[in-house]
Amino acid sequence: MIRIPILHAGSSEAFPDVETALAEPNGLLAAGGDLSPRRLLEAYRHGIFPWYSRGEPILWWSPDPRMVFRTDQVHVSTRLRRFLRHCDWTIRADTAFAEVMRACAAPRPTQPTTWITREMFDAYCNLHRLGHAHSFEVYAGDALAGGIYGVAVGRMFYGESMFSARPNGSKVALLALCRALHAWQFPLLDAQVHSAHLVSLGAVEVPRAQFARDVARLAALPDIRGPWSDRLASTGVASHARELIV
Repeated sequence: MIRIPILHAGSSEAFPDVETALAEPNGLLAAGGDLSPRRLLEAYRHGIFPWYSRGEPILWWSPDPRMVFRTDQVHVSTRLRRFLRHCDWTIRADTAFAEVMRACAAPRPTQPTTWITREMFDAYCNLHRLGHAHSFEVYAGDALAGGIYGVAVGRMFYGESMFSARPNGSKVALLALCRALHAWQFPLLDAQVHSAHLVSLGAVEVPRAQFARDVARLAALPDIRGPWSDRLASTGVASHARELIV
């Protein structure tokens, strides 16, 4: 029988130390609690994230190793580079957060169900209204071609999910986000756990102990609050897909 600490909704009890997380399933740390802004932000300040399915209690995770993007080292394949040269898509931030979340939650051929429950949707939209959760959107004309969303704490960004409505949509959204994060002095984008797709885009695995040290340093820095749409417009970061080629 798996035994993990149980958190109580509405309480201020601390998360267990991440080094106490289970090895199997990898990273399971605690259950219960709630998805209040206070609880979610406290989790992310320690590199912990919620992930569970409908009908389960809230489960909290800190896997070892951890998958991350170094924001200045995203891999741009030759094929994607050729695509970007002739791409007229535009890039925006924080203009369609709920729409990006809904698209990420939509059924896919290889993923008929979603972990983005109504409870999760409401919790992250609330974080967005408070200035802690952000989305990057890629538009083909007036239609969303792709997007990505996540949570910023200090100078640490936690990617939650991304989607493509058109080929390369999520890749362009990820690349645009990383270009902006690097310009804004966010060195890491958390990608949670290993997948071959993430590796193909340049993500790397780091030991949990190293990730925890990085998070402790980066999450302690001042937050960038408010809509990132204003920041995107004022800092000279790419606003068109073709500008992502460097």
